[in-house]
Amino acid sequence: MARLPPILDALESFHGRQAASWPTEPYPFLIWWHCGYPASEERCTRGWDSLNAETDIAPEKLLAVPSAKLARALKPGGMIPELRAERLKLIAKRMRSQGDLRAALTELSPQGARALLKKFPGIADPGADRILLFARVAPIAAVPSSCPQVAVRIDSGREADNYAAEYRESQRILESQVAPTFEARARAYLLLLRHGQEVCKRTGPLCDTCSIAKSCAFFSPARGQRTGAPRGRVVARGPTRKNPSS
Repeated sequence: MARLPPILDALESFHGRQAASWPTEPYPFLIWWHCGYPASEERCTRGWDSLNAETDIAPEKLLAVPSAKLARALKPGGMIPELRAERLKLIAKRMRSQGDLRAALTELSPQGARALLKKFPGIADPGADRILLFARVAPIAAVPSSCPQVAVRIDSGREADNYAAEYRESQRILESQVAPTFEARARAYLLLLRHGQEVCKRTGPLCDTCSIAKSCAFFSPARGQRTGAPRGRVVARGPTRKNPSS
């Protein structure tokens, strides 16, 4: 029985319709992702706004900006702006030789497109999947990299032993229960992201006030308590982390 679709409807009734807060085109997303650290929608957007007030993000424009000036523009986005500035220049250099990234991605299979995106700094499967979905290149069942636990808790009430296993299980759930269209899978991604950020947190989930608790396998209505327990696991999110929106 597909548990997720009606729960997504309930989440939308509670949280409202969601929209992406990040650039959805592949190249601008790569730049946006490095505009904040530790990466989050809020920090990346602050850095992105500051960067765009300083310079155009076209590859040639970014390469022409001195690294120190670029770092100052990125500072509102958080820590290590100097490293992030160098990464923007690396992305710009690759784009200068790559050409039209969207066109290149659309000519490849989803697996090939994912491999191409992973050549850019800071991008692994979760980030590549998000780019391909929201850029409407392939309707991949992308999972919010910051909260893969949400779909797993809803569906089975269990939690995986490690991040990679949890991400794969969450993706399996989305692939099997959400229609393979851009609209349906982008909607699922955004609702799970919002719920994971505000309610179904990795540690200390707010099950007692959750709007979908009675339909969630992680919560036992009869006992009024969680059937599972957060592991308290912390996933490293250092500068070499390879998954965006996540």
